[in-house]
Amino acid sequence: MQNQVTKMTFDSAFEQMQRIKRSQNLAEQTIIYYENTRKAFIDFWPSDNLCEDITKETIEDYVHYLKSKTPPISSITINSYLRGLRTILYFFMDNGYTKPFKISLIRAEKAVKKTYTDEELNALLKKPHVKDCDFAEYRNWVISNYLLATGNRLSTISHIKIRDIDFHNNEILLTKVKNRRQHIIPLSARLAKILIDYLQYRKGEKDDYLFCNRYGEQLNKSAFTSAIKRYNRSRGVEKTSIHLYRHTFAKNWILNGGDIFRLQSILGHSSIDIVKEYVEMFGSDLKNNFDKFNPLDNLKGANINGKTSMKMEK
Repeated sequence: MQNQVTKMTFDSAFEQMQRIKRSQNLAEQTIIYYENTRKAFIDFWPSDNLCEDITKETIEDYVHYLKSKTPPISSITINSYLRGLRTILYFFMDNGYTKPFKISLIRAEKAVKKTYTDEELNALLKKPHVKDCDFAEYRNWVISNYLLATGNRLSTISHIKIRDIDFHNNEILLTKVKNRRQHIIPLSARLAKILIDYLQYRKGEKDDYLFCNRYGEQLNKSAFTSAIKRYNRSRGVEKTSIHLYRHTFAKNWILNGGDIFRLQSILGHSSIDIVKEYVEMFGSDLKNNFDKFNPLDNLKGANINGKTSMKMEK
């Protein structure tokens, strides 16, 4: 006996899903992601079609349609569409609008995560003469230091308030994070000194935002992006992405011997799998000075080919 399917158009079922997602207090960025997924799909599948007509073959045809578009769409972008569509269609299946079937992602080459080089970081982190520069340049220098020291997302740092910096316990409270779970990260000694000096210059009350414009108002995400873009270019650095600081933090954490479990906690990832991608991505860099740090190459008195190595003995 076949499962009964409730007749519902794609758009009607999607609107129902979005209402439920909003009632579950999902982040607005996630709601927008599903809407963009819908827009991409209905270019191929008319929104007034019935959900029951969507099958595994429909998705296969949709993937072929995306692959044939001009200009070409990367496999990574296609998988982004498929992830969103999978959530939507699995909702339809759970509610009896579409017959159940499995939706798989396509094989995709993982894009190499770019980072700032040491030379670029030296240029960006060179402290300006506070008496000679304006507030924006000094603030942007502090932001650059903060980003490299924490790996925070842009959406997080734009909501940090002065009260969230605990100099006594060397901690930073992150109240605006992607998974909506507030958490605390360590405040490094060097960053603490930079922030103390900055706050003496910036002034402000505990409830004020840490990074503000020249009038003391909150810097929104657009203003942050524009400020860092201008700052980086003024330092001769063509890369202007704030998110690159996050990748750079992760890369250097790994290369400096940091463990991935603390990295997961600091970056606020819900899954260790995402953090493992950093290890895989920067695996070639781990080969640097491998013999210098490898336990076997540094073991005192190790018997190698019948001979005792005295390499580490003093």
